[in-house]
Amino acid sequence: MIDSHHHLWNYSVEEYDWIPTGSPLAQNQLLPELEAVTAEAGVTGTVVVQARQVIEESDALLELADASDVIKAVVGWVPLIDENVADDLERLSPASKFKGVRHVLQGEPDEYFLRDDFHRGLAKLPDYDLIYDLLIFQRQLPVATQLVDRQPDLPIVLNHLAKPEARDGRIEPAWREGMKELAKRENVIGVKFSALLTEFPEGEGNHETVAAYFQETLEIFGADKVMFGTDWPVCLLRTTYKEWTDSILRLTASLSASDREAIFKGNATRCYNIG
Repeated sequence: MIDSHHHLWNYSVEEYDWIPTGSPLAQNQLLPELEAVTAEAGVTGTVVVQARQVIEESDALLELADASDVIKAVVGWVPLIDENVADDLERLSPASKFKGVRHVLQGEPDEYFLRDDFHRGLAKLPDYDLIYDLLIFQRQLPVATQLVDRQPDLPIVLNHLAKPEARDGRIEPAWREGMKELAKRENVIGVKFSALLTEFPEGEGNHETVAAYFQETLEIFGADKVMFGTDWPVCLLRTTYKEWTDSILRLTASLSASDREAIFKGNATRCYNIG
């Protein structure tokens, strides 16, 4: 199994001010912790994704990836709006595990999605065989679709199901319609089933609703695009690495062997060009 989405960090209050003080996240989460949780869950490979918007994050993740056989791919950060971003891409792209770039668009206003300088940077990624990880909230689906349409040559992977406004017992209609529209775009090559539990209000997030979101995602995108991810260690706010992994194993138990292989390994291998 390949975990298509997790993070690593050397925790400090200054660099991770979004982490609640005293939470399970407010501690180092590095290779020893990663290797312990993946081994327990039976995960044999991972894709590590940026958590800081500084160029040093890409270097740090590549250094960790080089020291670990578990990490198969790195999604880093570069200053896409910088007119000299090609210099960073030129330096980072020769690293064999550097496979993609992400900017935390969920924290940006809608106008940012359509900035010309941002799109100038996005347009450079295919030249370096890099994909783009798209991180948004449900409410940003319409403008995100405009972004996708402006970059038809850029392979894009949607993170965390576009973070639906999740509530127990129902699927959000606006989420469903937005996802159906996004799924029509051929350059959206994958969608990560991850981080769903942390989008529910405290005390919600029952198995039936999670199962309903999984089924909807599968119907909208197909088994050839949906991929398993944990969002560890952020998932620790609601569950453990193994519990989430086991829950996805249960959700896929009735699928064909080929569909399970795609969701747990094949799609991440293809999207991130994992050798």
